[in-house]
Amino acid sequence: MEDDCRPLLSTEYTGESYSHRGSADSLDFRGKRPFHVEPRNIVGDDPQERISAEAAILNSRVHYYGRLTGSSDRLLSPPDHVIPRAEELYVYSPLGTAFKVSDGDQAPKNPSIITIFAIWNTMMGTSILSIPWGIKQAGFTLGILILIFIGFLTLYCCYIILKSPKAITTVDTSDWEFPDVCRHYFGKWGQWSCLFFSMVSLVGAMVVYWVLMSNFLYNTGQFIYNKAHHVNMSDSGFGTNGSDRVICSYPHINPGGNDTVGTFSLGSIGNNTDSDGTFHRYWSKTNTIPFYLIVLLPLLCFRSASFFARFTFLGTISVIYLIALVTVKAVHLGFHLEFHWFDASQFYVPEFRLLFPQLTGVLTLAFFIHNCVITLMKSNKHQENNVRDLSVAYLLVGLTYLYVGVLIFAVFPSPPLTKDCIEPNFLDNFPSSDVLVFVARTFLLFQMITVYPLLGYLVRVQIMGQIFGKHYPSFLHVLVLNIFIVGAGVLMAKFYPNIGSIIRFSGALCGLALVFVFPSLIHMISLKQQGRLRLPSVVVHSFLILLGLANLVAQFFM
Repeated sequence: MEDDCRPLLSTEYTGESYSHRGSADSLDFRGKRPFHVEPRNIVGDDPQERISAEAAILNSRVHYYGRLTGSSDRLLSPPDHVIPRAEELYVYSPLGTAFKVSDGDQAPKNPSIITIFAIWNTMMGTSILSIPWGIKQAGFTLGILILIFIGFLTLYCCYIILKSPKAITTVDTSDWEFPDVCRHYFGKWGQWSCLFFSMVSLVGAMVVYWVLMSNFLYNTGQFIYNKAHHVNMSDSGFGTNGSDRVICSYPHINPGGNDTVGTFSLGSIGNNTDSDGTFHRYWSKTNTIPFYLIVLLPLLCFRSASFFARFTFLGTISVIYLIALVTVKAVHLGFHLEFHWFDASQFYVPEFRLLFPQLTGVLTLAFFIHNCVITLMKSNKHQENNVRDLSVAYLLVGLTYLYVGVLIFAVFPSPPLTKDCIEPNFLDNFPSSDVLVFVARTFLLFQMITVYPLLGYLVRVQIMGQIFGKHYPSFLHVLVLNIFIVGAGVLMAKFYPNIGSIIRFSGALCGLALVFVFPSLIHMISLKQQGRLRLPSVVVHSFLILLGLANLVAQFFM
């Protein structure tokens, strides 16, 4: 009798508790509106597919039964066996269309060629401008050998990182990144250490960008000013004559030292054609330009950097143009090489120099992609080819560095100039009046203006996400962080605008942890857990750790 008085659609469920019904417990009647439409009810193969009348009636019927009970009632929830799989879900639209639901695993995958050039484009940064200077510091022959050696070394460490999540079988690592792997093996300390050294590489890159943007903006403005006022630059400064002029901004160099810091302060020698020097007073490479660029600070405070991401293709265009520029200069200038194996001559550096750690520091950052290689390779369509594609990408990067570095060193006109005149930014060896170099600087300036906010966004997301759990906790938090980053760039651009030294120090520091120490330790721990750790592996990977430490320590004695 009591049961007869109970309403047919009661809010109580007599039977097995609903909480034990699996994934259906997470659904309510509002969640059933994105409902399953059988493929036979889909008309056509367009991305936005028309739904048949039968499917539309089914949708209305589901909504009708859903309104019979309250939103907290689970009685009409579908059982587990009728809930469609993720790849079979369609979202119904009142306009009579259905959109297929895709999860993260169903994201579009790239073929191998796209993956290879994505890695190449990611690694092709500002380091390419310093490769000729690094080869000069190490010596021509030793520089080539070191470039090849560091390329293979960083590739192997990158391979270890790529394979590290798959060696963990106790948990699902399908969505893990390298900091997650470090947290698994070393706890919170490993995760925070990985974050810190990633920040070193990103902030170091932003500081280099600020120095280069100041450099390129100065030379671009100088080119426009000289053209507008018909200023002849042919007799200013120390350098060669002719249409393909090469300059040495700091001719009295100590052949064994690293005295190229002063090159940035001498760019306007002989250019002061206005009587009161007003233009050069307010258009100075180190005194004013770094402060003018502070107008870019608001760009760092955007919540999203998606707008700037649309211009990443400019990086590829800039690198291709640099390669073409180097080729043209090589054809016009010709080769100037003499081999002096251990002793310097008046115009040539020895083939083996004790300053080679400066090149190893630069190359550590030039080949650095270890903190994001797992993410990049996840989008590869054929995962079984990841190692092959990564190796091909490193080969292309190494060939690009060799091509630019070797050609610039070989064609540098010696005599009358000495090879020690090669700048940390090889574009500084060409006058601001050079049209081809002006185009390169303009390309690079615009590219860096668009990439700089992207780097700032990555720094903000990682720091704020770890500390506050939010990527944008407040405008004040973001502003303080960005002021710190911009301030570091301004100070370095004014007082120490040597991108070669900035790159080698940041590369050696972040490379110590993310290229040498963490991958080697993770590999040895993983082998030990599998019972496959042997003495040769311990010796080799311990040597890699010592090599990374020596690379960092040596930077302070150069």
